Amino acid sequence: MPFTLSGFCEYREEIRKSRFITFAGPISSPAEAQAFIEQHSDLNATHNCWAWKLGGQYRSNDDGEPGGTAGRPILAAIEAQDCDQVAVLVIRWYGGIQLGTGGLARAYGGGANKCLQGAPKVELISRVPVSCACGFGELALVKLRVAESGGLVVEESFTANGVDLKLAIGEAHIETLQLQLADLSRGRILLER
Repeated sequence: MPFTLSGFCEYREEIRKSRFITFAGPISSPAEAQAFIEQHSDLNATHNCWAWKLGGQYRSNDDGEPGGTAGRPILAAIEAQDCDQVAVLVIRWYGGIQLGTGGLARAYGGGANKCLQGAPKVELISRVPVSCACGFGELALVKLRVAESGGLVVEESFTANGVDLKLAIGEAHIETLQLQLADLSRGRILLER
């Protein structure tokens, strides 16, 4: 099951006199990923290397380091931690000692890996759109049951007879929720895909 981050995190380390600071955060669009990178980049640093992943889309950048020694290892760390909708930026201040291509890949990938390991994560749940109608008196209980099943109320429309709800529910929870809603309404509330 893929995860995203519930908030911003950072990790700092020094490797052979070079300082590395890794920042990671959740994103919801490529534009948001670029904004995250621009916001946290340090123009005084030697390199600002980054990678982000958003579903099937991903990008990485070595920012002057030898090709494939920074961006790809950062992206590999994102995938190794089973993360999605995440941007990772690793900033390096050169310390005067060459790390070599293997050392660079280990430093960038390792920093990203350690940062993501310590980050607060949230499971990404794919949800299916469903709808139902309920009476005014049942609305609070319906919302409670939807929340307990990890679902979301996307839209609610009040009518003369009650409330029409558009919901987003995880596939595995639909059957259980249907039974709970039928129990609380004596079979009147039906989930429709």
